[in-house]
Order: sequence, then C-alpha cells, then structure tokens
Amino acid sequence: MTDYREEIKSYLAHEEETLKRLDVEELNSALNLLEETYQKEGTVYIFGNGGSSATASHYQNDFNKGVSEHTEKKFNFLCLNDNVATLMAVANDIGFEEVFRFQLRGHLKPGDIVIAISGSGNSRNVLNAVEYAKSCGNKIIGITGFDGGNLKELADISLNAPVKSMQITEDIHMIFDHLMMSVFYKTLAGIDHLKE
Repeated sequence: MTDYREEIKSYLAHEEETLKRLDVEELNSALNLLEETYQKEGTVYIFGNGGSSATASHYQNDFNKGVSEHTEKKFNFLCLNDNVATLMAVANDIGFEEVFRFQLRGHLKPGDIVIAISGSGNSRNVLNAVEYAKSCGNKIIGITGFDGGNLKELADISLNAPVKSMQITEDIHMIFDHLMMSVFYKTLAGIDHLKE
C-alpha cells in the first residue's frame, strides 16, 4: 500500500494557509450586495467555465433552493452555463467568447448583479460578459484564484483565493458559497447550522 499521508497533510496545510489570507472585508461586501439584491428582488446572473461552471450551478442551487426554502422572499439566481442548448447554439453560430454576454443582452435590469467565476480571472467569455454588465451599470462580484487576473481588476467586489493551485482555488470558491449560504440561513431564515 502506498503511503500518501505526507501529500495529504501538505495539501491540507496549503488550503489552511490560503483560508487565513482570505479578505473578510470583501466577503462582507459580497454578502451585503447579495442581500440588497435579494431585498429588491433583483436577478443574480452567475456563470463560469469547466469546474467553475459546476460551481456556478451549485451556487444557484444553494440560494434558489437551499436558502429560499426557508424564506418568504426568494433569491433569484440564474446560471448562464446550465442551458446546454443555448450555450452550444451561441458557441456554434456566434462564437464561444459570446456564450455569456449574449445571454445578458436585453435581460440585465437595474439592480441585477453578476457573479463571474474564473480561476485564472482571464477567461475571455467571462470577461466579455463582465465588461458588458459594467457598461450597463450593473455590479460585479468576481470570484477568482491565483493573482485574480483581469476579472479581479474589473470586479466591484473581489473574492480571490490567493493561491497558485486550481484545485485549492476551486475548493475555496465552494467555501465562499457555503459560508454565504450559512450566514443567510442564520440572518434571513433564523437557522444556525453551526449550532446543530
């Protein structure tokens, strides 16, 4: 049997060190923007590529079902990478760089926000959508890893996992989701999972 214990400990230590460097102020700002959008019944458009697309779908589920199951008012998350037919049609007929921007055109309203997820912060289709949303006056939460890339610079609120590992980056992006979900369970629904 191979002994992987040192590799396991190394990975976990790296993750723990990254968690200690997260920007609590930016997380607080993200929670406030999400609550403001929720109270005004705005739409939260969320999207990403690859593993980030799965993360975006998970956020949509956790807010639209998870938190909203226990509140009278509901979150309205819309994950732009979930409709495969639309993605493929836009990618085939227009170009993959337009799969998210195309879906925002004519739909963004004042008070809606965008959550853009990109490990590198440099995915062209993500940046195109963010640039369009900013041109419409909508706020952006950018979720990134590494140095944050261009998305960190464009975002109004930056949730960055400051680590040069896509695996740990994506782990932490899910921690952002579950952390915010847990806070809203407590503040909006009166459920404190940390005390169960």
